[in-house]
Amino acid sequence: MTDFHYSVDSDGVATITWDIQGKSMNVLSMEGLAELEAHIDTALSDEAVKGVIITSAKADFAGGMDLNVIARMKEMAGDQPEKGLFDGIMSMHRCLRKIERAGMDPKTLKGGKPVVAALPGTALGIGLEIPLACHRIIAAENPKAKIGLPEIMVGIFPGAGGTTRLARKLGAMGAAPFLLEGKLSDPKKAKSAGLIDEVVPADDLMTRAKEWVLGAKDADLVKPWDAKGYKMPGGAPYHPAGFMTFVGASAMINGKTQGVYPAAKALLSAVYEGAQVPFDTALKIEARWFVHVLMNPSSGAMIRSLFINKEALEKGANRPQVADEKVRKLGVLGAGMMGAGIAYVAANAGIDVVLIDAQQAAAEKGKGYAEGVLDKGIKRGKLSEAKKAEVLGRITPTTDYDALASCDLVIEAVFEDPKVKAEVTTKAETVLPDDAIFATNTSTLPISDLAKASARPGQFIGIHFFSPVDKMLLVEIIKGRETGDRAVAKALDFVRQIRKTPIVVNDARFFYANRCIIPYLNEGMRMVREGVAPALVENAAKLMGMPLGPLQLVDETSLDLGAKIAKATRVAMGDSYADGDVDEVVFWMVEQGRLGRKSAAGFYTYDDKGKRQGLWQGIADKFPKSDDQPDLITVQHRLMFAQALEAVRALEEGVLEDIREGDVGAILGWGFAPWSGGPFSWLDMLGPEFAVSVCDDLEARFGARFSAPELLRQMAKTGRGFYANRESAAA
Repeated sequence: MTDFHYSVDSDGVATITWDIQGKSMNVLSMEGLAELEAHIDTALSDEAVKGVIITSAKADFAGGMDLNVIARMKEMAGDQPEKGLFDGIMSMHRCLRKIERAGMDPKTLKGGKPVVAALPGTALGIGLEIPLACHRIIAAENPKAKIGLPEIMVGIFPGAGGTTRLARKLGAMGAAPFLLEGKLSDPKKAKSAGLIDEVVPADDLMTRAKEWVLGAKDADLVKPWDAKGYKMPGGAPYHPAGFMTFVGASAMINGKTQGVYPAAKALLSAVYEGAQVPFDTALKIEARWFVHVLMNPSSGAMIRSLFINKEALEKGANRPQVADEKVRKLGVLGAGMMGAGIAYVAANAGIDVVLIDAQQAAAEKGKGYAEGVLDKGIKRGKLSEAKKAEVLGRITPTTDYDALASCDLVIEAVFEDPKVKAEVTTKAETVLPDDAIFATNTSTLPISDLAKASARPGQFIGIHFFSPVDKMLLVEIIKGRETGDRAVAKALDFVRQIRKTPIVVNDARFFYANRCIIPYLNEGMRMVREGVAPALVENAAKLMGMPLGPLQLVDETSLDLGAKIAKATRVAMGDSYADGDVDEVVFWMVEQGRLGRKSAAGFYTYDDKGKRQGLWQGIADKFPKSDDQPDLITVQHRLMFAQALEAVRALEEGVLEDIREGDVGAILGWGFAPWSGGPFSWLDMLGPEFAVSVCDDLEARFGARFSAPELLRQMAKTGRGFYANRESAAA
């Protein structure tokens, strides 16, 4: 079986076609790279071949590198993983450089064979790095196609020449959005930005590619950086303009990453150092920095969680072995913000939706939410009026429960009141088909308790969306005590249909995500009560890679909601409730009318447009800052361990069944320091023995909530982390 196919037509144009059998998207493996290089060698040595087209037989060109290859490179290198990685990366550079030079005389830069990349659709990562080494990039008109270098999003950077070539092609400033932010563009925008050279109608793609090959001159094959007198657009680092660019880029990177994402800093270093030396030396510098990043545990953790594990969960890694449960028609009970959001994402995925509310006007307003999201898409040029009409046509707003008669899945999203939920459950089940699955979108109420209102608890499940539904990638599926496999499969298949990432957990108070995020919020407020400077609390969190400090996140979720949850939790837990000191802060803030962003007053102040202005100084009137402030590491440990230990307890108690779901869910659900790969990956980085020693210190100084779980203590004795244990169990 081959990944690349080679043919030569009667005009002497060779076509190398990428087409991996059994996969919907091409991804590059080391075996595939060897095939590609062999075909390039054949074309360059064959006098009958006048030029080469590299294209794909699939609808898209390529989705990038098979990141599992990186792990295999390390393993195959034995006790010299850095050398194994460096040699592997340099083999890619050799192949792409061979394409770029195309057999031309190194002195005269003449006699080469033109190589053109013909992209039928999406070209990401190595799928763009290969075209960047070609002499021309022609893409088909395809508004759904995405072109770019998204590697930075999974903790690495373009390491097969993409960093060096794009920086030299566009200049450091022009390349920054594509390298440092992973910006993706459709073909027309990619051409406008200078990433590619031409966009043609899809039917003309191969014709135009062949036409260019046959008409190309020697000068068309010489890349700017290989030509005499090349100057980097915008200026090299030693040029006054270039110097200012790199100073600004360094400040921007540190401002955005807070120094915790090694890939961004390494990328800038590769560009900065590479811009001062010849191109081939720059490729070696890029390779060395790329290996440096790959050897950083953060990179491996991010790749594992945000690519390998995330992809596995989306493909149904933990799906019960039952028949396909694809949703045909969805019922949504409650047309408020959550219900309306669920209706929109389902309709946008091609599912017919019945949206029910007590009042027709409310149901219509819920449909209006979808219209508002779609209008924004039209304004940004992302979709057409016809597409908008199609999506809205799938949503039927009504007050009539009989409309649920043909639904195979219903999700209730009414008020967090057990009585209200029980009422709508009964009304819906009266008309639903016998095999329909009923789901609740509750964020706090135990699923098993809510299932008592159901006549068929085996078909009752929790599907917990995060707000706003259309933007948040995670969906938490919660199994009640009696939930059956078919209900789990239905929930997983539905989440796959709406293109989100699922995790499956067992029923418990706050489930998994909320269970872990609440201690983070509480620890932040607890420190404010103790007299820790609010700015120290917030900045300590951000310097650990948390997207929002705990006080800002409380503002976003609202303090009155926090007060409501605190009261309900206190009633449920009785004497074991341990957050009374946090409640003092929450209830006082509510009494002051400072409910968070929605009231334009919380831990932060806001202007008339709701824009956050800064921390509210009035908090010191009630909770004055102590003269003796804790060190940064102590504050960070309190905030991070508050979350991570709760994740371990969730695993220990069986709420969480798979650490992969724990890590992916933490990053996508509440933004747990993505650089770390998630709480279990983070604890593995620290090492169980060190983690337990930190817990013991925190427990002695701040209380039993930092007590190391027994599972972590046992791991400290063996020295084996969570993923090492998982791999042993799987072996």
